[in-house]
Amino acid sequence: MNIRLYHPNSIVENTTKSLSKEHGHYIANVMRLKLGSRVNFFNKDGEWESEITFIQKDKVEVKFIKKIKQAKNSTKIELAICLVKKNPMETILQKSTELGVSKIIPIVSERTEVKDLNYERARKIVIEATEQSNQLNPPEISEVKKLKDFLKNIDNSTKLLFADVNSQNVLKNDNIKKGEALSVLIGPEGDFSPVERESILKVPDVKSFTISKNILRSDTAVITAISLVNFVYFNS
Repeated sequence: MNIRLYHPNSIVENTTKSLSKEHGHYIANVMRLKLGSRVNFFNKDGEWESEITFIQKDKVEVKFIKKIKQAKNSTKIELAICLVKKNPMETILQKSTELGVSKIIPIVSERTEVKDLNYERARKIVIEATEQSNQLNPPEISEVKKLKDFLKNIDNSTKLLFADVNSQNVLKNDNIKKGEALSVLIGPEGDFSPVERESILKVPDVKSFTISKNILRSDTAVITAISLVNFVYFNS
């Protein structure tokens, strides 16, 4: 079994490193690996094969043997998602990471019931999803933003894609340019208010699009919308 672990600090080939207590516990006590076992470590700079050179209880040292995967440019697709309750929010964090988003922006709107995010838990979820999905760089998780502040501060180089339950528009190849920075906005359970929807549609060059004839839960909407955007993005 190929074990991949995220190592945020720089990695130098042919050097030895003591692992964090968390990684040491996982390797020694959860996976029960032995001296000489191989583990892969990755970060935004690439992925390295390593060998366990010391192991005792929670204390583990590894030698980084060779680089096996080069860094690559991540997609420029970010997810702006209105906060929802704990379980669906964790699904959103996990699945959007698996689908390759580069950034997750938690949003508070008029109808958002949840107002904050457990960042420590959220970070753990996206790192685990990155490890399991064979990617190198966990998405950035921004601070919670009010919808009006998010809309006001959208970068001019980023195109806003609005997954709008009221839209009849189908997302097409000519709506997206290859390599373009995209921000996919998805509303709360109960949708945006009419005033909020009007504000969103006033954003320059915004593209509203439909993802289903049905009303979807937020976590289902995220999976559907990001999958659709990925399909169009990589085939534009």
